[in-house]
Amino acid sequence: MKKSELRQDMVSGDWIIMAPGRSKRPHESAIRLVKRRKASIKECPFEDPQAGGNREPILTYPERKKWQIQVLENKYPAVVHQKVCGTISKNGPYSVLPGVGHHDLIITRDHHKNFAKLSKEDANQVFQVFRDRYLMLYGDPCIAYTLIFHNWGPTAGASVYHPHYQLLAMPIVPPDVNHSLQGSARYYKENKKCVHCEMIAWETKDKKRIVFENKGAIAFTPFVSRLPFEVRIFPKKHLPNFENSYDEDIAYVVEALQTVLKRLEHKLKDPDYNFFIHTAPIKDKKKYGHYHWHIEVYPKVSIRAAFEQGSGVELNSVDPNDAAKFLR
Repeated sequence: MKKSELRQDMVSGDWIIMAPGRSKRPHESAIRLVKRRKASIKECPFEDPQAGGNREPILTYPERKKWQIQVLENKYPAVVHQKVCGTISKNGPYSVLPGVGHHDLIITRDHHKNFAKLSKEDANQVFQVFRDRYLMLYGDPCIAYTLIFHNWGPTAGASVYHPHYQLLAMPIVPPDVNHSLQGSARYYKENKKCVHCEMIAWETKDKKRIVFENKGAIAFTPFVSRLPFEVRIFPKKHLPNFENSYDEDIAYVVEALQTVLKRLEHKLKDPDYNFFIHTAPIKDKKKYGHYHWHIEVYPKVSIRAAFEQGSGVELNSVDPNDAAKFLR
């Protein structure tokens, strides 16, 4: 039986418990046992978004009548666009900030093609649309951070089967992103090196956790994996800001992401999952030159129980070495 050990994340400083002895084989408890339910096209609100009560799209590609991608305001937004930015106020001892921002949906045309199943060209177009919309919001003075993410499947938070992605621009830098930024800045101050570049260099040398690699991107299961089969994808080039990436850089990352998602679908029998982009904030670009944008992928194959919620320490029963070997 493999021994448990505590591992500290280089960026956040958080500890996790790696306890591979808790599972017999790295994949047996992760494989999806219930076949995915494919929703009817006739009942799908995203088959014709405007007929379903949504506003006219903000962006369409390649054109409105023959759209393959639509960007539109979320019908049920977490934050709402306003002309006047909110200011922090007090409610007793609590700080309060109005929920001002943008919450968009990015919908792809084919009802049954999730990101893994898109053609290479269509997948690249999705990420170029992400970048276009990101840049459109660049000058909004109310926005501090823009998060792009995807939920696939009901246990990952997707209420609609039809593939769609979300962009949420908000007046704060989210806590997890802030921890990542602070950890990256701390490492750079102490070592004069990008912490993520150091991780990439080590994983390239060690070779045990690499899932996929091409000329410009690398995907690996982190040594400090918080969850089973977690995968992170980095452009090999040091790029702090996603929105400043060239088409070529994005294409390398998109190939890696599609490959990882296809392998998760095949090896783990189509699990639900989340992926999201962590990038430097919109403002103060010079301040965040140490950062390295990347994508994090989390298959929904485990449940956070009382220990994780009560301690803040994640307990992972799948060794990332075994996870990477299984996904290769």
